[in-house]
Amino acid sequence: MASVVTELGRQFEAKTGHHKVQTDFAVIAVSKRKIDAGATFDIAILGPAAIDELIDHGKIIRDTRTSFGRTGLGVAARKGGAKPDISSAEAFKRAMLGAKSVGHSKEGLSGVHFLAILDRLGIAAEMKVKLKAYEGAGLTQAIATEEVELGVTGIGPILAMPSAEFLGALPKEIQSYVVFTAGVTASAKDVAASRALLQFMTGPDAATVFKAKGMERD
Repeated sequence: MASVVTELGRQFEAKTGHHKVQTDFAVIAVSKRKIDAGATFDIAILGPAAIDELIDHGKIIRDTRTSFGRTGLGVAARKGGAKPDISSAEAFKRAMLGAKSVGHSKEGLSGVHFLAILDRLGIAAEMKVKLKAYEGAGLTQAIATEEVELGVTGIGPILAMPSAEFLGALPKEIQSYVVFTAGVTASAKDVAASRALLQFMTGPDAATVFKAKGMERD
């Protein structure tokens, strides 16, 4: 989502010529805590449940609630590193069990989904000693330095990692998606401009950016 917003924000600035898009990126849980603690914002892009809660509390304008797409989970490795087969659920299971270490997001929903997948595959207990959880850009650094052999996170973040190679998306039978929903705050300094930005980022012309950054619009 960060790479999508960054690119579309740049395009919006160029299109309008007078609006500056300022961003603050964090996993959904962290962003929600910041908002609950009083952080100011014009547009929030969180999970559907978090946006709905903010609507109920009067912090998001109800009719601005907008689907912001989703990203599936993928596997990353350092460029030039091992490339295990992950083409099926059984192959993914073998890859996880065969890896020396596997990194994932500590609080992000991708990490929550990944741990749930390991449980579904019946290998959660075996994997426990191999797993390492990271905050922010920690997983990117861990893959680059080979602190972890493999990383499992959203496809979008993997594509944005300069030192990582995208090994592929999780097989369809075990794939899980991080879904994003957006909304404009009732206290935005310029509600009209905020609405315009959100409409621009979710309009049909944005589809190519979503695809290039590893996100799906639906």
